[in-house]
Amino acid sequence: MRFHKYHALGNDYIVLDPRDIDEEPSPDQIQAICHRNFGVGADGVLLGPIDSSTARFALRIFNPDGSEAEKSGNGLRIFSRYLWDKGLVGTDPFEIETPAGLVTSQVFADGGSVTVAMGHVSFDSRDIPVEGPPRRVINETLSLGSTELRYCAATIGNPHCVVIHDQPSAEIARKWGPLIENDHRFPNRTNVQFMKVLDRSNIRIEIWERGAGYTLASGSSASAASAVARRLGLCDARITVHMPGGTLDIAVSDDFSVTMTGPVTKVCEGVISGEVLGGPQ
Repeated sequence: MRFHKYHALGNDYIVLDPRDIDEEPSPDQIQAICHRNFGVGADGVLLGPIDSSTARFALRIFNPDGSEAEKSGNGLRIFSRYLWDKGLVGTDPFEIETPAGLVTSQVFADGGSVTVAMGHVSFDSRDIPVEGPPRRVINETLSLGSTELRYCAATIGNPHCVVIHDQPSAEIARKWGPLIENDHRFPNRTNVQFMKVLDRSNIRIEIWERGAGYTLASGSSASAASAVARRLGLCDARITVHMPGGTLDIAVSDDFSVTMTGPVTKVCEGVISGEVLGGPQ
């Protein structure tokens, strides 16, 4: 099985092109491919380009636990760079169909930077979804044992819980992230960001990604956290999001549509042995 590996601020994905593989990988095979010891190692798998009736390209996104994701900002930038590397796109904008709808992407001339119009952020509990009466999920309280956390929930095609925190850290994300991801109020589980506002143009986040765990960067997380910061009146329209893997530039419009710009790096390509696909998970 031929593969192509890229990372976006340390958030790494394997691209599998349907033209290069005999059949779609199973959830068990996805887990094996992404495993850091038994496989190639990645934060997810991108399957594409696949046929689309609404866009030039379509993409499916798989988490390392084998589940499927609706959208990934870093994944979309990586997939866009892959299309550019293969000569399938140039520097003009193009559309990609995801399970969460269409996005518009643009690769800049050197291939190292990609802008994605991520779509509109909703805070509506019915869209995210969040249990309880219909409402905008803003400044609510989540109790974990004796700890109370203030959070806002949002969706940009996939669910996010943004926790306002004075000192976000990897330890905090690893401790509370899995509990929040699987909290009963989020019926589809949720991505989790621990956010500190640095000033009106900068925020810092630590991320626990649904189906993946602790990660160094996330484009959809950066988008959702930026929209929350602006919705709370803490930041202006242009925000630099600081993550352990680096920074993303986010623009949040007055209607909470988000545009993301950031780097992509090609790592390697090769062939995954059949022993890996049928071996230890």
